[in-house]
Amino acid sequence: MTNENEDTGGSAGTLDAAPVGAEVGIRLRTPSNELSFVCSPARARELAAALGLAADEAESAGSADPVTVRADELRRGDVRDGDRPMTVDAVRAEGDTAHVTWRSGAGRTWNQLYDADARITLRRRG
Repeated sequence: MTNENEDTGGSAGTLDAAPVGAEVGIRLRTPSNELSFVCSPARARELAAALGLAADEAESAGSADPVTVRADELRRGDVRDGDRPMTVDAVRAEGDTAHVTWRSGAGRTWNQLYDADARITLRRRG
């Protein structure tokens, strides 16, 4: 994966990520410098999750007030409000029960059961 960022004066830099054997190589290049490092796939996933969480928080900065929805109306990508935001990874409604798979900013996942009509406050709608 390569991501190039340009500002008004030309290329500001690139970010490359690619497999390096059984690890992941990451290289950040700017016109004046280059930084490279290699990490485990698990660490690369943690970095990706942290970047995703930071992007979510940047998008929601200054956005509308939190919204509350029924558990069975949750959608993939919804972000729960609270001290430690968690993102909906999957939802399955089964009768009066909603099965929700959450993902933390560190990439951990877990399942939780709710009454279908339980109210869940969201920081951001996915």
